[in-house]
This record gives sequence, structure tokens and C-alpha cells, in this order.
Amino acid sequence: FIGASFIIKKKGLLMSVEKGGSSASAGGFSYLRQPVWWLGMLTMIGGESANFIAYAYAPAILVTPLGAATIAASAVFARFFLGEDMHICGIAGILLCTVGTVVLVRFAPEEAPVTSVEEVWSMAMQPVFRAYVCFVLSFTLALVYGAAPKYGKTHVVVYVAICSMIGSLSVMALRGIGIAAKLTMRGSDQLRKRETLFFILWVGCCIATQMNYLNKALDTFNTTMVSSVYYVFFTVCTVTASMIMYKDWENQTPGSIFWQVVALLVNVAGVHILSGTRDSAPGCRAGLRALLSRRKSEEKPEYTHLCACDDDAEQQQQQQQ
Repeated sequence: FIGASFIIKKKGLLMSVEKGGSSASAGGFSYLRQPVWWLGMLTMIGGESANFIAYAYAPAILVTPLGAATIAASAVFARFFLGEDMHICGIAGILLCTVGTVVLVRFAPEEAPVTSVEEVWSMAMQPVFRAYVCFVLSFTLALVYGAAPKYGKTHVVVYVAICSMIGSLSVMALRGIGIAAKLTMRGSDQLRKRETLFFILWVGCCIATQMNYLNKALDTFNTTMVSSVYYVFFTVCTVTASMIMYKDWENQTPGSIFWQVVALLVNVAGVHILSGTRDSAPGCRAGLRALLSRRKSEEKPEYTHLCACDDDAEQQQQQQQ
């Protein structure tokens, strides 16, 4: 669902610009009047609802890295529905994502028992986790007001970093809501407690921020690039936050931790191959050179074309006015 939602939302963003609306990368919200974008949003909500259930029963260190399947799916969908290229090496990337997912599930940590939402709140109030929250908020504000206006349209990392760091906080609160819902279904009402209400409000604010900058990234850059970079950043941030707050590795054996790290690295390698060979010449050798080379591609990036389209659309709007 989430992989398909990237494609549908990107299609809606492109259709909005084609009809003369202001682009998301330029700060516009004309895509909100595009039914295709809302279809993508509903698809993403369906996928995130499944994630919500998963976070209630499994640690984030297991659920989040499994998003590699989303990257593989979005790469395939983008090839058929958006006409975006997928290099032959991308097949190897998809296979690596599959292997990493299987290994991760095999050595997944067990969920630590939690008996109340107050217990989750006490974890969130730990000094180390509060320091992490302060760092994330400070760095995000620096990106929003410092880096994004200057480098947002040329560096995919800027928008994606904002989404990823804020997303790691939303996952921590989302897991708390999931635990509260699970305990409520078992007979212990946790949903009407003030801690749960705070988590719900926090998730709403985080998701609004994520959607805004994710739309900017999708409107500016290639879908496979955005989803790939987002996966790496979001996974690292979420696993870090989960280790600090929920202490997922506290009772794990060194062997289990080793294989979990290996699986995560295999997934990251698969994602890197998918995105790194996107603009390379056909053939395995050319793909390998693209992965190993540190030189910038001499080809004109796709996002430059999109930005040019955005400028043309804005000029047409001014002429009409």
C-alpha cells in the first residue's frame, strides 16, 4: 500500500502542475484539489494503519526496516506507471531487500511486556530520550528555516531528513497509541488517559509536518530516489529512537543483534543499488561503475526538468492574473 501510495501521490502532484497549479516544491497546495493525490493519501493511510497494528505487537527495530519492501514495490510501480527507469541492477537490489527482510524476521527481537500507557510515558520522559527529542526538534528547525529555502530543490537529503527525524518521533508515539489500544481491547482502558491523548496529538502534528515535506520531495525529485533515501534516513532515525526509548536491544543476545544489524545493512545495500543505478547506462558493468564512482553524473537530473516545469506553470499563472 505505501509503495503504491508514493506513485499515486506523485502522479497527482504532476497532474496538479500540468493543470496550472502551483507546485508543492514552491510552497503551493493546489494538489489538495487533485482527486488522484487524495487517492494516494488514502492508500498511504491504509498502509500506515497496517503499520500501526504492527507497532502495537512488534518492536520498531523489526517493523521499520521491513519498509525495504516498500522501496522495491515503489521502484517497480514507478517503472510501469510513471515511466521512470529501473536499471537491470535494480533486480539485484530487490533480491537483496528480500533476503534482508527474511533474515530480519528470522532473528527479530521479542516485544518487551508493557502493562500501561503510563509505563510508555515514563520511557518517553527518560533524560536520554528527552535529549534526543530536543536534538531532533532543534536540527529540524535549522533545516526548515536555514537549509530548505537554499538547498531544498537541489539536495534531496534536506526534505527527507526533516521527514525522517520527525517521523522517528511519530513512530515512538504511534507505538504508545498502539499499546494503549491493545491493552484496552484486553480489558484495561488506556485510550481515555491523558498520556494517550497527548500521543495522539503529537502524532497528528508530526504527520502533518511529514506530509508537507514529503510532498515537496516527491514534487522535486525522482520517486525511487526519494523513497530510497527516505528509507535509509527514516530507518536509522527510528531504530535509534526506539533503542533509546524502548531499549529494544537490552535483553537480546549478541548473536541476534549481529544478524539484525546484518539484515539492516543488506536492506540498505539493496536500496542503495536501486537508487544508485537509476541514471546509469544499461548493463551490469555500467551499473557497477555508477555505484563505485564518486563523480557526479553529467546527465541533467530529472528534478531540474521538474523545477523548470514548475517555473513555467508559475509564469503562466502570473500572465493569467
